[in-house]
Amino acid sequence: MSAQNQKKNYRLKQNWYSKSKTNQQPGKRPQKGRGGKRPNAVSRIKPVKKPPVRISFLGGLNEIGKNITLIECENDIVIVDCGMAFPDGDMLGVDLVIPDFSYIEQNVDKVRGIVLTHGHEDHIGGLPFLLSKINVPLYGTPLTLGLVENKLREHSLINKVKLNTVNAGSTIKLGCMDVKFIHVNHSIPDSVAFAIKTPGGTIVHTGDFKIDCTPISGDTIDLSSFARVGDEGVLALLAESTNAERAGYTPTEQMVSESLDNLFKKAEKYRIIIATFASNVNRVQQIINTADKYGRKVAFSGRSMVNYMDVAVKLGYLHLPQNILIDIDMLSKYPPEQVVLVTTGSQGEPMSALSRMAYSDHRKVMVGEGDFIIISANPIPGNEKTVGNVVDELLKRGCKVIYESMYDVHVSGHACQEELKLMHRLVRPKYFIPVHGEQKHLRKHAELAEFLGMERKNIFIGDIGNTVEVCDDYMKQIASVPAGKVFVDGLGVGDVGSIVLRDRKHLGQDGLIIIVASLDVYDGHVISGPDIVSRGFVYVRESEGLLDEVRQLALGILEDCAENNVHEWGIIKNRLREEIAKLISQRTRRSPMILPILQEV
Repeated sequence: MSAQNQKKNYRLKQNWYSKSKTNQQPGKRPQKGRGGKRPNAVSRIKPVKKPPVRISFLGGLNEIGKNITLIECENDIVIVDCGMAFPDGDMLGVDLVIPDFSYIEQNVDKVRGIVLTHGHEDHIGGLPFLLSKINVPLYGTPLTLGLVENKLREHSLINKVKLNTVNAGSTIKLGCMDVKFIHVNHSIPDSVAFAIKTPGGTIVHTGDFKIDCTPISGDTIDLSSFARVGDEGVLALLAESTNAERAGYTPTEQMVSESLDNLFKKAEKYRIIIATFASNVNRVQQIINTADKYGRKVAFSGRSMVNYMDVAVKLGYLHLPQNILIDIDMLSKYPPEQVVLVTTGSQGEPMSALSRMAYSDHRKVMVGEGDFIIISANPIPGNEKTVGNVVDELLKRGCKVIYESMYDVHVSGHACQEELKLMHRLVRPKYFIPVHGEQKHLRKHAELAEFLGMERKNIFIGDIGNTVEVCDDYMKQIASVPAGKVFVDGLGVGDVGSIVLRDRKHLGQDGLIIIVASLDVYDGHVISGPDIVSRGFVYVRESEGLLDEVRQLALGILEDCAENNVHEWGIIKNRLREEIAKLISQRTRRSPMILPILQEV
């Protein structure tokens, strides 16, 4: 085509375009063409609304321990950890405290798996009790699952549960969710955090962590993965709050190595006994390294210590120099200055090895003036008194005891304020939920998030049983789920409740009076008794007059009921309790439990 014809065609097109623009009425949209579409209209795609994510807390809030969190999206649930807690002073006779699993049992068909952050009891201790009720797969790092395997074997569950080993850096798919395992530093190796990618957004759960640039074993925390997840966008951050009140950074584990070295020099003529957490594999490795340097043999004491070390050695997380380990029965065959005993009991637990040594109740170890004892742990809140009692008993026996923080024989495994700030800056969540701590820890962590610029409305401070629903547009609390404390006492799980604990407390404070009598089956008159049995109330030989008064009053009540044709056991027993309680209160200002036992003859 010639240049002249090209110019002519261009002018024709321009004229047509100008006429079409002129003919269009002002203020009106272009008319639709064939097919109902407007000329040159850009089709708009309506964005798909994301489903909300529900986060339920069955433990770990307003308490230390018993950590368990449920992440729910669409028709899938992922459980993060399943821990236990130790009983406090009011839980008389209770061995363990575990979460209430009712909500999980009701929704077991939605549960796609349990993912574990690390192998501490407050994160895995409740698993045998949950897995005895439901059967779902477990996912964790090698050491964590090695410790879980021991627990399941003790409860005869090892062949029932599927254990899936996942290394840090890997991602698994559970229903509609992708769970990425992110390496963190903690006081036990193989600890991880989770980035849980759901259709509604990404949830980051830090687990227990700290930032240690010189860890005893393994790599430093994988901050780059947290940064990448933050760049992709995080809907909500769940971060631990244990050390939220502490300014600065948590000291490195290397500091403990230096302190242990100095203490070993001081104790050159003593037998060294070190109490630490059985799960603190890195601390035990430091002790072994220092013992090897000074030519000492190492023995372990305490069932949990021996179990943890067996697993750690088998999986390669604890490295033993040749011939350094000896059996506890061999201690007496070596001079005191050539041995180190690593034991449980750093929290003053009554049945722990160190406590039994302190009270001369240990079958294999007697302590005295030749012992140099190091308590390499800080008391968990609430344990200060029991730890103090153990220290006092050891000092009475002439032991030299190192327990003060000034000796730097322990560092925390939890992040302090500056480390928490760094985590928030890397992840940059839209919403924040502080977890793992008492109310004061959760509040302080929330204040920290506000200080970093997060709006208060985007922070949720929860409690056990709370469920929070989050999505791009909102975060709100919805109906709570069943939750609470279930007490384990011996072989009984959940059969000890608040009423039983109240009775135990009553018995412990004021004692018990039992009233035993035999009544005529026909007219209700007393045939024999009433006999009075006292336990924990008064010393019988010194209170015969009082007990005789109780006997006469009980006899009068029983005879009065017979004369007035009152034969209902409930009415008779209530009269006995009320009137005898009134008499005892007047005479002694005490309130023992009164237990009438009546039989018809």
